[in-house]
Amino acid sequence: MSTTLRVKICGITQAEQATAITDLGIRTLGFICVRKSPRWIEPQDIATISQALNAHAPATKRIGVFAKADLETIQQTVQIGRLTGVQLHGDEPLEFAQQVRTALPDVELIKAVRVRGAEDLALAETFAETVDALLLDAYHPTQLGGTGHQIDWAMLREFAPAVPWLLAGGLKPDNVAEALGRLQPRGIDLSSGVEHSPGDKDLAQVEKLCHNLHAMVQIT
Repeated sequence: MSTTLRVKICGITQAEQATAITDLGIRTLGFICVRKSPRWIEPQDIATISQALNAHAPATKRIGVFAKADLETIQQTVQIGRLTGVQLHGDEPLEFAQQVRTALPDVELIKAVRVRGAEDLALAETFAETVDALLLDAYHPTQLGGTGHQIDWAMLREFAPAVPWLLAGGLKPDNVAEALGRLQPRGIDLSSGVEHSPGDKDLAQVEKLCHNLHAMVQIT
């Protein structure tokens, strides 16, 4: 297991919670840019949070999560929201990821894949030459993420793509130690596992997460 771990808290909607989370040492926050999601946030509201973060913790990475969005929408949201990264969380083909990379060369690009079987892991690896990181999430037939469902970790034991990858899907403070004991991700992504309700983060749970992780790794 790596001695450092990237931790991403996704589904941020409130500036006060965003800055409080960075006070715990977490430096990657995610914003849901999918209108049908209960955690959806307007680009201008992302901008307000970005402004607060730039004053409070300027090194914080701000990732916009998109699904089936067109390139113009992604570009506009990145500009308005002052995002540092884009996460493609739908069924976007490799060609679209390449278009995003070309259009936004200075923005971190993450491709999320919802995993049901080995074929999904093979699909994820096809993006390795185009993106900066991969994210593996649990499959749900109607929801794109934040479901609390867990991936079958046994499928991921041999997963070793050419780029860093983040584990998502059903993670919470009480099971991260087990996950990291069994797998070798470079990062983890949590949303529903540290919430009171969609978009309202439970800061006590985030603090518990960080406490449990500090016994094992250094958070980046």
